[in-house]
Amino acid sequence: MHETDMTKALIMTVKDWWDAQPGQPKITKVHLTVGQFTCVEPVGLQFAFKVQTENTFLAGAELVIMETPLIAFCHRCQEEYFPEMGQRYACLNCGQPMEDIRSGRELKIERVEFSDSSPAKQSLP
Repeated sequence: MHETDMTKALIMTVKDWWDAQPGQPKITKVHLTVGQFTCVEPVGLQFAFKVQTENTFLAGAELVIMETPLIAFCHRCQEEYFPEMGQRYACLNCGQPMEDIRSGRELKIERVEFSDSSPAKQSLP
């Protein structure tokens, strides 16, 4: 399962950050941006996160996922377009194969929220 491996990498990244924090605060939310073209299923990622974080430093933390659409740019037409996932990866106007992806490949941790004595939120560098 693709999502299981991705979740393991996510947990390891957050753990490295958490280990470096003074007092190791209680993490409440992990905000993640996932592009549509990564072929990561948000529901599968949510499930894998919940299962893999039980009885860990992330137990009870919420995984908040923001999806970004697949957007490509056709140099022939000079226009952005939205290719149909799994159907057609070519310009909808002229049929030129998709070669310039502007959005949809993102997979990154945007920020980590935690509770401590101050209401501040921290971002991963």
